[in-house]
Amino acid sequence: MTTHQSDETVDVAIAHDYLTQRGGAEKVVLALQRAFPSAPIYTTLYEASTTYPEFADSRIITSPLNAVGPLRRSHRLALPFLAWAAGRTRVDARHTIVSSSGWAHGFPTTGSKIVYCYSPARWLYQRDAYLGTSKLTLTGAALRVLAPFLKRWDRRASKTATKYFAISTVVQGRIKEAYGIESEVLPAPHSVDMSIAQEPVDLSTLNLERGFYLCISRLLPYKNVDVVIEAFNSLGLPLVVVGAGPEERRLSSLAGENVVMVKDLTDGQIQWLYARCVAVVSSSYEDFGLTPIEGATHGKPSIVLRWGGFLDTILEDRTGVYFDEPTPAALAAAVTKSIDVEWDEDTIRGHADLFTEAHFARRLREEIARLDADPGRGGGDVTP
Repeated sequence: MTTHQSDETVDVAIAHDYLTQRGGAEKVVLALQRAFPSAPIYTTLYEASTTYPEFADSRIITSPLNAVGPLRRSHRLALPFLAWAAGRTRVDARHTIVSSSGWAHGFPTTGSKIVYCYSPARWLYQRDAYLGTSKLTLTGAALRVLAPFLKRWDRRASKTATKYFAISTVVQGRIKEAYGIESEVLPAPHSVDMSIAQEPVDLSTLNLERGFYLCISRLLPYKNVDVVIEAFNSLGLPLVVVGAGPEERRLSSLAGENVVMVKDLTDGQIQWLYARCVAVVSSSYEDFGLTPIEGATHGKPSIVLRWGGFLDTILEDRTGVYFDEPTPAALAAAVTKSIDVEWDEDTIRGHADLFTEAHFARRLREEIARLDADPGRGGGDVTP
């Protein structure tokens, strides 16, 4: 359900940048909704057809920007306008839990503002990695012109938070560098529901005699999916790539006969792939990296870049192996190494249990209880 205004102050509200896609951040919002089932969700844009269907049962309050259909269908077109929209998405709640990668922490709030940060805005501080450098787009040009204004807005918005949580230690450092704020690391929860009925995916074009490897990723430049495809082309091993994004056409042109690319899968199909893959693979510069944890719930090891959030979620040679640079040769060597490891599925599943929704929700409830005991601490409004 979508609502465009609120006439009541609630105990807890949830805020998120935009609900227009399916990814790890949106899974965290669903976990927040399960932890606080009566909480409304405030967001700049909501497009039911391109995000998780579970949001249809939520009370969603959108910004005025949501009335523009093309922006709902392509949130990147909206990037130059999202600071304006965030400043006009006022949250009426005693406590607001903000799921943010750069916009929602600027929503004005009437109570405390607890920010769960995936990263300070990539489109400001890591713009080339986020947008790509292969061609100059209208959105990219607009962001370059607006960057000084947006950085001032972004830093001002950060100061309105009552509490900052970081998704990983690398993001904790980035928050300190960008905002001068000390944050607490709280790993994102996995939301794998093992009771969901698995649904098969058509892999009939692959030779599955040696099994297949699985890469689940948005198809963005910094995700380095091209490295994964080229490594498996050289190895000749079957690879399934799940995801969509602006890199899709280019990556499809790189894929050999041993690679299948699919998108818009159901949760049951994703579970089916996790349960049957040999290992999960990622060459991404990942701030957290949820897919290795989701794979681990099925006892599957991971092969990942030694960087960022993966350093918090992988036990080397026990739940996965690292490679040191995002190149096809380095990844191919790590895949070869992983084949010789005798993986213990119970150890891998046990490690995944450290990243549960119960732990995540418990820490947020503790923070809310602390703020209730100290009513002098609250959030503040910010206007771009």
